[in-house]
Amino acid sequence: MKKIVLSAALAATFGAAALFSTSVAAADGTITITGKVVANTCTFSVNGGTASNTVQLPVVFTTALNAAGAVAGNTPFTIKVSGCDPNLTSVKEQFGGSNINATDGNLKNIASATAPQTVAGNVEVQLLSGTGTVINLNDNNASPTGNLTSGGVTLNYQAQYYATAAASAGLVSTTVTYTTQYQ
Repeated sequence: MKKIVLSAALAATFGAAALFSTSVAAADGTITITGKVVANTCTFSVNGGTASNTVQLPVVFTTALNAAGAVAGNTPFTIKVSGCDPNLTSVKEQFGGSNINATDGNLKNIASATAPQTVAGNVEVQLLSGTGTVINLNDNNASPTGNLTSGGVTLNYQAQYYATAAASAGLVSTTVTYTTQYQ
């Protein structure tokens, strides 16, 4: 009798396991995956020059940068993207590099000078969109997207001095890289 009860219990257990392993499920949705393969034909120009060009900020007085948060010397510049594959519809520049201040997203002053010249103190360089919105380079939050028409677009930006405290006189220099995100 014990063997029959044990056999029945084992059969019930294995039968229940068989039911779960052969259950039927219906699809809940479909994932469609798309993409583009394009030719690397885009060319770049900063302020009408080469892909790597200098943006010259104007000379400003320390009185214009006499307190933390003061800005001066706003200078427009452009990045022109042209000759792109016709399958691309838009571009967005992402700025990066080792000169970005992790705290405020501005560019550190990395100028070097030999006597009698000095390096400006308490000065960074801030990038803005063409409409004047500050771009925090830690997340590129306000970097504009440009729609490619006939394979090209001109993206407008601005650069300016930014005081972290009352500025001292001297040289300012920095660099930033840009990488294009394509759509």
